[in-house]
Amino acid sequence: MQLFAVLLFGFCQLALAKTVVYDWNIGWVSVAPDGFVRPAIGINGQWPCPQVDVDLGDRVIVNVYNGLGNQSTSIHWHGFHQNGTSEMDGAVGFSQCPIPPGHSFTYDFNASQAGTYWYHSHDMGQYPDGLWGPLIVHDPNPPFHFDEEITLTLSDWYHEQMPDLIYTYQSAAGEAANGTPIPSGGALMNSGKDVKIYVKPNKTYLVHVICPANYPGHAWFFDQHQMTTVEVDGVYVEPVNVNAGLNGTMKTRVAPGQRMGVLINTKNDTSTNYAILDIMDVNQLFINNGIVPPPSDYNTNVTGYLIYNDSAPLPPTPVLYSLDDSEFFDDLDYVPLDREPVLEPVDHQIILNTNSANISGISRFVINNSTYLEQNVPSLYTAGTVGDNYSSNPLVYGHVNPFVVKHNEVVEIIINNLNTNLHPWHLHGHQFQVLERTQPKGGSWPGTYGNYSKYPARRDTIMLENEGYAVIRFRADNPDKSPLSKRRSMGKLT
Repeated sequence: MQLFAVLLFGFCQLALAKTVVYDWNIGWVSVAPDGFVRPAIGINGQWPCPQVDVDLGDRVIVNVYNGLGNQSTSIHWHGFHQNGTSEMDGAVGFSQCPIPPGHSFTYDFNASQAGTYWYHSHDMGQYPDGLWGPLIVHDPNPPFHFDEEITLTLSDWYHEQMPDLIYTYQSAAGEAANGTPIPSGGALMNSGKDVKIYVKPNKTYLVHVICPANYPGHAWFFDQHQMTTVEVDGVYVEPVNVNAGLNGTMKTRVAPGQRMGVLINTKNDTSTNYAILDIMDVNQLFINNGIVPPPSDYNTNVTGYLIYNDSAPLPPTPVLYSLDDSEFFDDLDYVPLDREPVLEPVDHQIILNTNSANISGISRFVINNSTYLEQNVPSLYTAGTVGDNYSSNPLVYGHVNPFVVKHNEVVEIIINNLNTNLHPWHLHGHQFQVLERTQPKGGSWPGTYGNYSKYPARRDTIMLENEGYAVIRFRADNPDKSPLSKRRSMGKLT
C-alpha cells in the first residue's frame, strides 16, 4: 500500500505539470535606474526583464527573437543542469551558436529542479547591459513552511556599455593591474533605487535572493528582522539563522551568480516600516594590496524598504558600524538537507592554476597559462559529429582548455587562484561539493587535504579568495560538455 501511495503521488505530480510558453523579443530600451539615461537590453520593450515563474516538473518553452540589430545574443539558464537537454544551456561556444540579429531560437527544457535561479545572456558579456531576470521554480512540497514569496535581486550598474567596459578592462590600466573599471552607477536593488517591498503582518516570507552582479558580491540586511537560510543555489539546506539585525553576527553575502532562499517573519505591529540595506563588497572592486583605494565619493550602498504601512514614514538609512570578514557565516558550513556524503574515491583530478597576464598588450585571464579562444563550432556540436573514436580526444575541441572525463566518474577540481583579486566560479550542468576553500592569501593547494565536512556544502557557484585555493568535487552524471567559467562577465570574455 505504501509503494502504491508513492507511485500515485508521482503520477499526480506528472499530471499537474504543464507547458509554459514565453515569446521574447530582445531589443534596446532607454532606462535610468539611477537617474542617468543610457541604453539597456530589455525584453518585449520592457526593462527590468521579466521574472519567469514555473512549477517543478513544468515544460518551459521560450521563443527568443534577437531584435538588437547590432549584436548577437543567447540565454543561459543559470543553475539548471539541463540533463538530457544540454543544447538548451545557452552558453555560446559551448552548447550553441549565437543568435544573430533578426533570427530566432527556441529553448525547450524541463523545470526539474526546484529553487532560486536566474537567466542571462551568455554572449558578448551582455548581461551587465540588462539582459537578465529571475527564474523561480516553485516546489509544491517544500521542506519548510512559508505564506508568500518575494524576489530580491542585488546587482551593480554601469553608465558605460559593455563594449567600452571590455576595452578598458583589457587595457594596461585595467583589471589585471588595478581592479577597474568600477560600477559607475553603484548598486541596484531589484534594478532600482529606494525600492519598496510590501509585506503583511504575521507572515512568513520566502525571499529568493539573486546576485546577477557583474563584478562585486553583495551583503544585505533586513533591519530588525531575522533571516533563516533554507536554500543555496537550488540546494535545500539545514536551516541556519543569519543576520539578526544590522550589527549582529552571522552576516551573509552572495557572490555574482549565487542565489539563496531565506525566510523572514514579519512583525505584528504595522506602524513602522523598515530598511533593507545592500552593500557591495569593495574587496572585489579594489585590489587588497591597496594600489587603488576607493574614490572618496563612491557609494557602495543602496537602500530599499519593507513596507508595512504606506502612510507611515520611511525609516532613515541605517548605519552599519562594522563589516568585518570574521562576522560572516561561512557558506561552506551549510549542510545539504539530503546529507549527501562526500564523494569518494576520486576518479579524475584536475588542477587549474588561474591568473591574469598581459598578452600582446591585452590584459587577459589564463588557466594553466592558456587563454580561452571561442571556437566557430560549439564544443557540444564537435562532440556530436567527430565520432566516438575522437570525442574523448581534447585536441578536437580547439583552444578551449578541455578536460575529458568519463560518465559517472567522481571528478575533483582544484582551483589555485594566483591572482590578487577574488573571483567567482560557476560550473554548468552540475552542483559540486565544496571540500575546502582558503582565506585570502591562503596559498596554493599543498597536495594534501585539510579537514572537510562529512556532508560538504553543495552549490554551483563559489567565490574563490585572492591568492588562495578551493577543492570541489562532483559526479559526472550529466553526459554533455559542461563549462567551468569565471562568473564575471568581463572576466569570462578575457
